[in-house]
Amino acid sequence: MIFPRPIAHRGLHNAKRGVVENSLAAARDAIAGGYAIECDVQLSADGEAMVFHDDDLDRLTTATGPLSRVTAAALSRLALRGTTETIPTLQDLLSAVAGRSLLVIELKSRFDGDLRLARRVAELAAQYNGPLAIKSFDPDPIAYLRAEGQALGIGHIPLGIVARASYDLEGGPGLSPAQRAEVTHFLHFARTRPQFLSFNVEDYPHTAPGLFRHALKLPVTAWTVRTPEMALAAADWADAIVFEGFSP
Repeated sequence: MIFPRPIAHRGLHNAKRGVVENSLAAARDAIAGGYAIECDVQLSADGEAMVFHDDDLDRLTTATGPLSRVTAAALSRLALRGTTETIPTLQDLLSAVAGRSLLVIELKSRFDGDLRLARRVAELAAQYNGPLAIKSFDPDPIAYLRAEGQALGIGHIPLGIVARASYDLEGGPGLSPAQRAEVTHFLHFARTRPQFLSFNVEDYPHTAPGLFRHALKLPVTAWTVRTPEMALAAADWADAIVFEGFSP
């Protein structure tokens, strides 16, 4: 797995230009800029993978409440705040990118053992002809995709873990003590067997990215880099940056 270029966090979004995060416009602008694209996916009420970061709709749309309680058809009619664009499905995004840039899909999770989103993403990814990678903070969907990847038709797609140094109440709400220990100390490694690590840039230096890069020879990305100075600091620890707010 190689990250040949910087990765635009939720696409190349820019509120001042009316380009909202995780929108098709943000993906198109990232492609035009020569960047890879990171996106987030959430599960709709009827089991569709929607490209959206937040659990709730309030921040980015005029609707309120949890995305998970709304059907894909209804979500696809919701305009992203300040634009005429609507919330895309992952299929919409895959069709728009069409293999022109690496797409890194982050599976959002409530750490509740629900694997429906992982299965739906795998179904779409298996039909996609272009560079893809899949990652998550939650080890369970990654472990599932690792174990079932060949049967699901995605054995060729790199799987990664998103991580940070600390999972206190702010950094890991709702996690049990066992889950907190597992993600903090990478106790899931034997079952997830990640092929890359995406690690919080604010937590460098740290043992985990050093071990991934130098001992395991696996690539590391740094999230979320918001200034040229942060990018320069991350270069000592990561192979690529996940960035927003500037053009590296």
